[in-house]
Amino acid sequence: MLRRSMLFGLAMTFACLAGSVGSAADKPSRILFVTQSKGFVHGSVRRPQENLAPAEIAMIQLGEQTKLFEVHCTQECDADFTKENLQNYDIVAFYTTGDLPIAEADRDYFFKEWLTTKGHGVLGFHSAGDTYHNYEPYWDMMGGTFIGHPWGAGTKIVLTNHEPENPLVKSFGPEFRYQDEIYMYRHWQPEKCHVLLSLDYSQSPTGGAVDVSHGYHVPVCWIKNYGEGKVYFNNLGHREETWTNKPFLESITQAVHWIRGEVDVDATPNPNVSAAQEAKAKADFAAGGFKEKGK
Repeated sequence: MLRRSMLFGLAMTFACLAGSVGSAADKPSRILFVTQSKGFVHGSVRRPQENLAPAEIAMIQLGEQTKLFEVHCTQECDADFTKENLQNYDIVAFYTTGDLPIAEADRDYFFKEWLTTKGHGVLGFHSAGDTYHNYEPYWDMMGGTFIGHPWGAGTKIVLTNHEPENPLVKSFGPEFRYQDEIYMYRHWQPEKCHVLLSLDYSQSPTGGAVDVSHGYHVPVCWIKNYGEGKVYFNNLGHREETWTNKPFLESITQAVHWIRGEVDVDATPNPNVSAAQEAKAKADFAAGGFKEKGK
């Protein structure tokens, strides 16, 4: 019943998206969607009885409706994340956890050659930030490493959109009110990332303890250049319902357009935005009665 209801919701959502996006002028991009979990398995990527997971269904249907991309889903990195197979794809999407079973030579090829190629890119969703905690090339590419989620999946949160007219996040509006699990990060490098969405502490209370040992700012969506390649990360996606959310899916669609070079988006790092958010978040934390982890 849950699966049937979700598919109906997806169909209705994609019907709306198809009307607004239209067909791609060139051939569809090929996406390898990696959903293997070597740690916690999120419901959005859990395959019921060997069927596809909700996030996988959503990505496949989004590609079909927009005619923008084709998706191959894998939970077998050892077989599919290889130098030979990566040459069949333009984009790799990650919704993963833990240390993935990818051979060192294949990882080296991915970071040093494949991703640095013009027209190639990465889409990172939610727990892509909870992957390869101690492997620097990965977290340097993705932009951060999970240290906790004081804002749980059922928490009402508000996101600040730093660039409401940016095609990649225009669908979220100036503020985005939602319920989803929000991560905090270590290895956050504002000097390398262009942050687009951040958590607004003042409108996002939580009963959970907040680990501010690596800073107060909570970036939620950002982009970066990686050689000639491009990286888009969005923390949202924990809840299955997020994969039927129109603003979220529209953001993914526009991210693919960006990787393809079809929309002009400035990915120059904007550490000034992160610095301003750090100061605001610290003040909101002090004023909002948040509980600091370890105290």
